[in-house]
Amino acid sequence: MLRIIYDHARKHPGLIPQFFFITMGIGGAALYLFRLAKGPHVTWNKSNNPEPWNQLSPTYQYKFFAVNTDYKNLKKEGPNF
Repeated sequence: MLRIIYDHARKHPGLIPQFFFITMGIGGAALYLFRLAKGPHVTWNKSNNPEPWNQLSPTYQYKFFAVNTDYKNLKKEGPNF
């Protein structure tokens, strides 16, 4: 497969940027999925800790990029479980 891509890139040099951006897009999507799967709100072992989201502090930044929310000043509104 890599040999075919290499041969096409040698014959048509205009395809090199396309191969580069496709590879970067696939790599970025894979890294983002890995980041989502390793988050503190995801449980892979239900016998050890079935609800890990209850142990997060109210100042934990849930979003990747928060525009208007200052998570440092938030207060916990619910009871402690």
